[in-house]
Parts: sequence; structure tokens; C-alpha cells
Amino acid sequence: PEERTRLWTARHNAYFAAIQSKPGCRAISTDTCVPISRLADCLLDSVAEADASGLPYFLVGHVGDGNFHFGYLIDPDKPEERETAEVLNHKLVTRALQLEGTCTGEHGVGLHKMDFLLSEAGAGAVNMMRTIKRALDPRNIMNPGKIFSL
Repeated sequence: PEERTRLWTARHNAYFAAIQSKPGCRAISTDTCVPISRLADCLLDSVAEADASGLPYFLVGHVGDGNFHFGYLIDPDKPEERETAEVLNHKLVTRALQLEGTCTGEHGVGLHKMDFLLSEAGAGAVNMMRTIKRALDPRNIMNPGKIFSL
């Protein structure tokens, strides 16, 4: 248990260590998950793209289940860096879906991956999710506007 706690602590502190490596930066973070048999392909291609972009980044995960997180470090005063990070995120998630993975490993769909959910699950599944949401939250007070639009 102590070793597991030590590893999880290091993983959680990776974000703060990365932020400190580039003072004044912000992190655009994302997560995804792919089958273990496709993990190396996804990571190697995504790392090559991130390296080629010139943006500093960090990569952490609990890859034993195929789940990993990229964090792209951007200067908040340079909109082109945010654009580059968004392009990298889009390529990463698209790649994960092509490799039979999912658009999000554990952080959820939220606002940012709504279009990817539609690509991944299909219109019928998303419509069913809307139906369940309306039944359980008829006043739309629980996380309104997240995951999909009503």
C-alpha cells in the first residue's frame, strides 16, 4: 500500500512539477484511453507530434489500463500556442478513436469533447443519453450543458 500511495502521489504531483518548469505557463490537459495492445502506437505517434510542435508537454498515466494524460504547456499571452495545443488534442483523441479507444479516459466529456462523444457513441446512443438525462434531471440543474446539449 505504501508503494502504491507513493506512485499515485508522484502522478498527481506531475502536473504541479510541469507547471513549475515553465513559469507563468498554463496547461491544456487531456486524457484518453486505448486498448493496451494499441497503447505504444498511440503514445509514440502522439509524442512525435508533440515534439514536432515545439510546445513543452508532460505525459502521465496509469497505463496498465490504457489510460494516459497529456498536458501541453502554453504561454497564456500567445493564442497561437493555445491553438497548437488544441490541434494536438484533436489529433490525439482522433487517433485514440481510430485505435478503438475512447475520447476520454477518466476526466469525462464535459464541454470540450462533446463532438468526440457523438463520433464515438453515435447519434442513437447520445439521444438515449439525453432521454435518460431528461428523466433524471427534468429541470436540467445537474451540470447543465455538459456532455451534450439538450
